[in-house]
Amino acid sequence: MDNVVVQIEDRNPEEPSLLGLYDGIALTSRDDGYAGALPDTIWIYREAILDISETEDDIREEVLITVVHEIAHHFGISDDRLHELGWA
Repeated sequence: MDNVVVQIEDRNPEEPSLLGLYDGIALTSRDDGYAGALPDTIWIYREAILDISETEDDIREEVLITVVHEIAHHFGISDDRLHELGWA
């Protein structure tokens, strides 16, 4: 991946239960106007993940699922397709 930043924050201020967020232009949507754009950002929300995890193994699994899910958005994969694939 090029031009992508990964940030860790406690929570999303607008949706406190959100586990992760992709903010950018998916590779499948980029055109000539993309040149010079700011980096895309993948946000991982630590406290939201901790809220739904009971064990360290749960935390690792939720981080893996969340990171894969947000990276998939970078490659243009929709939420519906991620649900079908089991990465939601």
